[in-house]
Amino acid sequence: MARTVNPIQDRARRSALEKAAYLALYERGYAGVTLANIAEHAGVSRGTLVYHFGSRAGLLSAVMRRFTRTITVATRRALRQADTPDAKLRAFVDNQFYGVQNTRRFYTVSLDFLAAATRDLELMAVQRDFLRQTLELDLELARLAGEAGSQTRARQLRALVEGLSVRFLADPEPDLAAYRADCLGGLRAILGWN
Repeated sequence: MARTVNPIQDRARRSALEKAAYLALYERGYAGVTLANIAEHAGVSRGTLVYHFGSRAGLLSAVMRRFTRTITVATRRALRQADTPDAKLRAFVDNQFYGVQNTRRFYTVSLDFLAAATRDLELMAVQRDFLRQTLELDLELARLAGEAGSQTRARQLRALVEGLSVRFLADPEPDLAAYRADCLGGLRAILGWN
């Protein structure tokens, strides 16, 4: 008799596996993590991972889709809840630098994934989807200074955030408040609010 799969339990299981894979990615890096490492981290067999995701690439793509979507959804929600242009900037910055450990983990995995995506078309598709989502958010902020020049400001805004994220990762003892302040000041300058 065929096994009946409960879709809610299946989604919960996939979610737990994706979280475990994300943590394994952070610890070992994209190139160094294997299905065996992830299975050990999740407390399951490699077969369970293959059953749910098909392959290592399928699992890691799912992980990055999930976590980039989580970031963009949280940022979009924060922007919509902010009631002034300045509050929108602050909400955006808070979602880019949201705790030393979480920020370090997210940017470490993201940069490692981006490096791998330069050599893998499936991973590049995930990266392009994330860039599309962030562009929408970047444009929303860039338009706070008007429609004219918003595309350029959006690119500058993203370059500022990505540059600060790399510096944050290289900083042995990052001061989260300082990075937030630098990001906020840079965004205000890009928007011409200084």
